[in-house]
Amino acid sequence: MQNPVPEEIRLRPDRAVLALVYGGQTRELPAEYLRVYSPSAQVRGHAPGQEVLQTGKLGVLINDLEPVGHYALKIVFSDGHDSGLYDWDYLYKLAHGYDTMWRDYLARLQVAGASRTPSAADAPAPKKKGGHGCGGGGCGGH
Repeated sequence: MQNPVPEEIRLRPDRAVLALVYGGQTRELPAEYLRVYSPSAQVRGHAPGQEVLQTGKLGVLINDLEPVGHYALKIVFSDGHDSGLYDWDYLYKLAHGYDTMWRDYLARLQVAGASRTPSAADAPAPKKKGGHGCGGGGCGGH
């Protein structure tokens, strides 16, 4: 069975939280969580075991949301990351697995002796101008 498409997608005005509505229930996903679980090869790696632990992403925001056909969102983050396509199945997994996945991420940070707090090496890339996506308030229902 295919996971449902969100009924509504809203970006909070502070750009720190993406709200997805499934079955009338709103699931709020912090930008940091979406960033550290980006589906891009830069984060996931190109094969199992090549995942790259994302550190220093506390305070990252969502600069833009761009619909990709009828199957995904491209999320542009304030640190310049924009290469992951969040398809509906993956967004559903992130929304419904938030508690477990966030605890797992925090545990991996602790084991690595790493931090959520940005360092000078984590400074944001220059912001891109433009963007014609749906980051101004939401992509609407699908």
